[in-house]
Amino acid sequence: MDLSLVWAIIILFGIMMYIIMDGFDLGIGILYLFFKEKDDRDLMMNTVAPVWDGNETWLVLGGAGLLAAFPLAYAVILSALSLPLLLMLMALIFRGVAFEFRFRAKDTERHFWDKAFLCGSIAATFFQGMTLGAYLQGIKMVNQTYAGGALDWISPFSVFTGLGLLVTYALLGSTWLIFKTTGELQAVCIRLSQRISLLLLVIIGVISLWTPWMDSRIAERWFTMPNLLWLSPVPLLVIFFFYKLQSALKAKAETSPFLYTLGLVLLGYAGLGISIWPNIIPPEMSIQAAAAPPQSQQFALIGAVIIIPIILAYTAWGYYVFRGKVHKGEAYH
Repeated sequence: MDLSLVWAIIILFGIMMYIIMDGFDLGIGILYLFFKEKDDRDLMMNTVAPVWDGNETWLVLGGAGLLAAFPLAYAVILSALSLPLLLMLMALIFRGVAFEFRFRAKDTERHFWDKAFLCGSIAATFFQGMTLGAYLQGIKMVNQTYAGGALDWISPFSVFTGLGLLVTYALLGSTWLIFKTTGELQAVCIRLSQRISLLLLVIIGVISLWTPWMDSRIAERWFTMPNLLWLSPVPLLVIFFFYKLQSALKAKAETSPFLYTLGLVLLGYAGLGISIWPNIIPPEMSIQAAAAPPQSQQFALIGAVIIIPIILAYTAWGYYVFRGKVHKGEAYH
C-alpha cells in the first residue's frame, strides 16, 4: 500500500468536505450584504444554526493529517502562508463569536454583531482564497525550507482567487437558502443565484486560463495529447452543470440548484488538483518527497480510519435531524 497516496486522498477529502460544509455557511454571512431586515437575517442564520459548529472539524482534520503524514510540507506551507492563515482563523473566531452573541444581543446592539458576522465571513473567505492562490502559484524553497518573503502570498492571482472564492461561497449560500427557505427570501435567492452563477462561470474560465499561463508544466498537462482528450470531460462537465443550474433556477426548483452548485465546486476543486498532482508543494515537491516515515503514517492512519467514519456519521445524523424547511418566526432549540 502506498501510504503517501492514501494520506494525500484523506487530506484532499478533508479539505473538500470543509469547502462544501463551511462554504454555504460562510456564504450566508456574505449574503448579509443583500438582506437588511432582521427577520430575513434571523431566518438565514437559523438554517445553519444547528450544524455550523461542526463544519470546521474538516479543516482541523486536513491540517492534522498534513502534520502527521507530510511534516515537511506542513512546515513549509505554514512558513509561507502563516499570515493569511492567521488572518483567516482570526476572522473565523470573530465570526463565531458574532454568531452566538447576535441571538442574545439587545435590539440596539444587534447591528454590531450583524456587521461582525458579515465582515468575519467575508474576511475568512477572502483569506482562504488568497491562501489557495498563493499555494497554486508556487512556494519558493531552498534545501527543503521556505526561501520566500513574508508577503509573497500577495499577488494579483491570489487576490483574484480570494475574490473568486467569495463568489463561490455566495452561490453555495444562496442555493442553500433556496433549499431551506420559502417565500420572498427564497425568490430573492433565486434571482441572486442566477447572477452569481454567471459571475462564477467567468471566474472559473479566468482561473482555468491563468493557472496554466503561470506554469508551463501545468499548461503541458492540460493542453497536450493525449491528456487533452483524457481531461476534456472536466470543462465539458462544468458547462453541463452550469446549464443545469440555470435551468433549475428558471424552473424555481428547490433542491437541485444546490446540488448543481456542489457539482461546479467539486469540478473546480478537481481541476486545481489535476493541475498540481502529484506535488504537495507546487511547483516541485511531490507527496513522496514530503512524506513522513511509513511507520508514522501507518500509526496515524489507524486513528484516521476510526475517526473519519465517526465524523461522517454524526454529521449525517445532524443534517438528518434538522432536515426540512425553516420559516420566519421559527428556530431550532
